[in-house]
This record gives sequence, structure tokens and C-alpha cells, in this order.
Amino acid sequence: MTQRYVFVLAVLLTLAGFAMFIYKWQVLGFPLSKNQETPVWTIESAISFDSGPGSIKVNLHIPTLTPGFRTLNENSVSRGYGFSLNYGSGGREAQWAIRRADGRQTIYYRISVFKDIGAEQADTTPPFPPPPAINEPFKTAVDVIVADVREHSADTASFTTELLRRLNDPSPDPNVELLLSDVDSENDFVDAATMMLAAARIPARMVRGFELSGRQRSAHLEPWLEIHDGDRWLFFNPTTGEQNLPDRFFIWWRGNEQLVNVEGGSNVEVDFAIQEAHLDAVAIAKSQSAKGGASLFDFSLHSLPIQTQAVYAVLLMIPIGALVMVVMRNIVGIDAFGTFMPVLIALAFRETKLVWGIVLFSVLIALGLSIRFLLERLRLLLVPRLSAVLIVVVLLMLLISLVSHKMGMETGLSVALFPMVIIAMTIERMSVVWEERGAADAMRAGGGSLLVATIAYIFMGLSWLEHLVFTFPELLLVVLALVLLAGRYTGYRLLELGRFKALSNN
Repeated sequence: MTQRYVFVLAVLLTLAGFAMFIYKWQVLGFPLSKNQETPVWTIESAISFDSGPGSIKVNLHIPTLTPGFRTLNENSVSRGYGFSLNYGSGGREAQWAIRRADGRQTIYYRISVFKDIGAEQADTTPPFPPPPAINEPFKTAVDVIVADVREHSADTASFTTELLRRLNDPSPDPNVELLLSDVDSENDFVDAATMMLAAARIPARMVRGFELSGRQRSAHLEPWLEIHDGDRWLFFNPTTGEQNLPDRFFIWWRGNEQLVNVEGGSNVEVDFAIQEAHLDAVAIAKSQSAKGGASLFDFSLHSLPIQTQAVYAVLLMIPIGALVMVVMRNIVGIDAFGTFMPVLIALAFRETKLVWGIVLFSVLIALGLSIRFLLERLRLLLVPRLSAVLIVVVLLMLLISLVSHKMGMETGLSVALFPMVIIAMTIERMSVVWEERGAADAMRAGGGSLLVATIAYIFMGLSWLEHLVFTFPELLLVVLALVLLAGRYTGYRLLELGRFKALSNN
């Protein structure tokens, strides 16, 4: 029953840890790697116009839904204008208003966006469009083209592809040539395709946007065709008929309405500029969490003061060292002094670095043991003896620091960061084992402690692992589950296989 209980508890801890980890990674956008940066594009629209007498009202279509993108922030720069965001028939609109203005006016709208593959549009399913009102002979031409395309297609997507292929044919048939006789621009071309799709009872609309790439001082809106197949919206390049948007195509607005409408102004010009930057992924996750009202980021270590974060960045690696200790002790069979002493020594190695840490540790233990054996002749009680060893350790640290400083070896100054009490206890424990079980056992346990501390230092020094544990501390639940499972292991240790090899041969 106990074995089953431990297994169930370990599974629950693992599921809980991974569930919180996946939520923070996929939903809140916490990065998996250290110093991960996310490209962010800032798109600026500048609306210039001559003010007329009286009040002025400006309406600009702004982005609403774009698959694969999320909005980081948006703002307006205008002097003296009131600003508001509204929803109209074509989506969102930015509106500026002022009672009176003189001279040439320029107002700005900026939006910053970043790629997010999980961001899907949630537009509603439109009704089937009514048959368009078309005069003859254009109506007959549309009917012939729609009937012919339907015969050569299997579904809505293939119908659209075939229709665009015929409309872009260098040698079009007379019906296509008639319908395109008044087409003078890309927008007119997409309007004609939308009209023919409506005649086939297929919901379609024009979308306009930008293909984001680096810095663009003067960006131009490109028209694309968007249709609904009954389940979702599909995008088509009106020139080539290819389906799906480019990887970095950002939709600005949908429909046939004008991009900007200025009441009380004239000579309207709209210019777009795009700038690419790279921001810290954690900062973006924090912004998205605050915008969505999620409070989980408030319980993240990133919300703590920076000095506190530095402390927990070290403390959270102690369970990793403890897991290494459990594996090396219970699975491999390495003998060591104490349970957490090797982990604490590994923490000290983070300051002195591995090679110098091993040298300084070995020197301190050797000198401490020599003093310990000298004190043994005084037949002191336990507590005074430990206090004496502790004082000697402090003096030895001071001596090593002074000598290393005189020799120009500044690394020796970090020896004071070793846990003095732990070293004193290690010296005492090693001397007791030396007396009770001999020098071989004492040296083996001391070497095992140093080996475990070295391996723990290597794992605790992995920058990517430190980032994962700090950003996703719930993963320590998985570490706890592994420790619980290792605690129920009663099989042979790896080193015991070698010790008892002779018995298996008999």
C-alpha cells in the first residue's frame, strides 16, 4: 500500500508541475531559454491633412484580428485632439476629434505587435452573401465563369484558386476580359474577384496589410483576398492564387471602406512606417499577463525585487544538488559525509570556481585534520573540541587568504565563503571515521563527498537549467517526485555490483 501511495503521489506531483509549466510557457509566453528575445514590430501611421473651418473628426481603420500575431501595445500621438477606440462595421476604428485647428495637421497612431503562433482569429461565421446586382452583359459573363469554375473545382478553396488562375491568365477568355475591362488597380481586381465569389454564394472580402521585414520608412498596404469555407477564413494571394498568408504578413483592416475618413479636412495623406526591434521575452510575457488580467505573473519570481531574485536564483538550485546527492548515494552508492554537506560545498564552488575550490577544500581539510589530531591528545569534550576546530578553520582561512593575496592569487580571497561550520564538522567527522574504521574509509568518504560536490556543482552551474528552475519553479515538484521514487529504491547500487561480482560467479 505504501509503495502504491508513493507512486501515486509522485505522478500527481509530476502532473501538477508540468501542467503549470506548460500553462506559463504556452499561454503566458514565458521563455524556455535564457536571454531569449522576441522580434517586435512597431507600425506607425501618419495622417496629414489641411484643417478647414470648424471642428475636425478623423476616423482611421486599425488592426482587429491577425492570425499569428498579438498586440503588445498601441498609442496615439496628437496635439490637442481627443482620442478614442471604437468598433465599426469594418472592425476597430481610432477616432480623433477637436473643436478647432489651424494649418496643416499631422496625427499619429502606433501599434506594436509580435509573432505568436498560438494566436488565432475568432471572427464569427458570416452569412451567405446575397447575389450581387450586376447589369448585362456583365451578369451573363459572371454566370458563365462561375458555372465553368464550379465544374473544375471540388470545394470552396479549390474554387477560389481556379477563379484567380483564370482572372490572372495572360490570355483570358472573352468573359474574363469583359469583366476586367474597368479594372485599373489591385484593389479593383480584388473587388471583381469578391463580386464573382459572391455570385457563387461564397463569403469573401478584401484584406489589406503589410509583410513585416526589418525597417521600412515607407510601407505600402497590399490587398489580399479572404474567403470563408464554412468553418474558417482562408487567405489567397490575388495575383498568384496561392493560399495562406506569408509568414510575417500583418493585416491592417478588412472590407471595402476607406482607410481614413476626415470630416472638416482636405488633402488627406496617410503614410506608414515600420520598425523592428527585439525585446526580452519575459517583459512581453509580463505585459500580456497584465493585459489579460492574469495574476499568475504576480506570483512569479520575476515580480520580486532584483536583489531578492539573485538570492532565489541560488537557493532554487539547491534541490537540483539534493537530487544529485540522492542519485549518487542511493543509486550509484557513493559514500559521503552528511546529507547536504556536498551540496553546500558545491554552492561555495560557484564563487571560487571548481578547480580552485577543490584545491582550497583539500588544503583546509588536510590542515584541519592535522590540528584535530593534535587536539585529540588534550582529551577535550565534544562541544569545546568542535569550537576549537572551528576557530582553527577560521585562522586557516585567514592565513590562506593572506598568502594567496601576497602571491597575487586573488581567488584565494573567496575561501571565506566556504561554510565554516560545515568544514569544521567535516573535519570532526572524518577524524572520528579515521579512528573507528581506519584511514581508508575516512579517505573514501572524504573523496566521495568531494566527488558528489563536483557533480552537483556541474549541474547547479548549468545556465539553461538555472533559467528553467527560476522561471518555472513548479518544475521542482517534478524533482520532488523523483526524490520520492528514489527513496523507495531497494535494489543493488551500481558500485555494489562490482563488490559482489565474485558471488555471482559461484
